[in-house]
Amino acid sequence: MPAPRADHFVTGLVLGAGGASRLGRPKQLLPYRRSTLLGHVVDVARACPFDQLVVAIGGAAGEVRSAVDLAGADVVHNDAYGAGCSSSIAAALGAFDPRCDLMVLILGDQPGVSAATVAALLAGRGDAALAVCRYDDGRGHPLAFDRSTFPDLADLHGDKGVWRLLDRWSEDVIEVPVAGPIPLDVDTDEDYRAMLETASGGA
Repeated sequence: MPAPRADHFVTGLVLGAGGASRLGRPKQLLPYRRSTLLGHVVDVARACPFDQLVVAIGGAAGEVRSAVDLAGADVVHNDAYGAGCSSSIAAALGAFDPRCDLMVLILGDQPGVSAATVAALLAGRGDAALAVCRYDDGRGHPLAFDRSTFPDLADLHGDKGVWRLLDRWSEDVIEVPVAGPIPLDVDTDEDYRAMLETASGGA
């Protein structure tokens, strides 16, 4: 793992707890390149300048633990994963190192996010309480949250909670430019096929 920034203790949080109700099978375990969807994202997170890596799992947790290499990560099991991404964030906060003063949130079904994107986000946030990637076609993950936002993160609900938090903290949000479109995520078979086509095209 690259050396962390000297001025912050950075925790990376990978959300991999979804139940994949629309897909009908665990999307964490879908084949992707030489790994699985979640395995690839965790590998990317390992290449980021994080002092701590936390991975939240929930749906198909036993299969995920068996099939995905989670070595080096603090694994949090979210029993309430059906309540949306916000429940995984709330569950993971308790596993953060007490020294953590910055968290980077990464979606476990968005393998198009690269370590270079995370590095750009960290370099571009300055002292902002919240930072978001500004792609060519809009805002997208990953996101960065200063420790001052953690109490509000703990109180979020649903899948869109972090975006509502960005709206609420709008004056404290910085947008970091990232070239290209928002990376695809997987909710349906169509999403997965589109992602594989993008990956085979060298994206």
